[in-house]
Amino acid sequence: MMKSIIIVLMAAAFVTIAMTRKPQDDSKAVADVLTALHANAAKADGVAYFELFAPDAVFLGTDASERWTLEEFKAYAMKRFETGKGWTYTLTPGSRHVSFSPNGSIAWFDELLENAKYGTCRGTGVLRQVNGQWKIAQYNLTLTIPNEAAEKVVQVIRDHAAPATRPQP
Repeated sequence: MMKSIIIVLMAAAFVTIAMTRKPQDDSKAVADVLTALHANAAKADGVAYFELFAPDAVFLGTDASERWTLEEFKAYAMKRFETGKGWTYTLTPGSRHVSFSPNGSIAWFDELLENAKYGTCRGTGVLRQVNGQWKIAQYNLTLTIPNEAAEKVVQVIRDHAAPATRPQP
């Protein structure tokens, strides 16, 4: 009887602790995942990099054709990582913003990143809890385009589109 009471009290304590988790703790945990993502990519550590993703994750690249399932993205990226080459995107200080669903099980973020080749980029995405750990469910990397340059960039995109996919006037 006493064992049952102790088990019930311990379960109640764990539930109370879980319910009183501070949002800033989760914000830090999400930020740590994103920081590790960029660090692992920069040092071409594919194993550590892909451990940060949920099993059903999607990666959206800068090209409109780049919607990668985790397995597709892993097949592409691991070949590159195995050569010792990764990619470096450095967080712009103070630019990462993280929000949470009301029940705290989903997080979404946006961040500005600097890259030597592509300049200022924006990373956005969604993380979710998987077995008590934050995992990236979707990551979206975009190039930032000043509004004043948008029309010129759109024209470049149109000029590079395959003739069969170009909209007819």
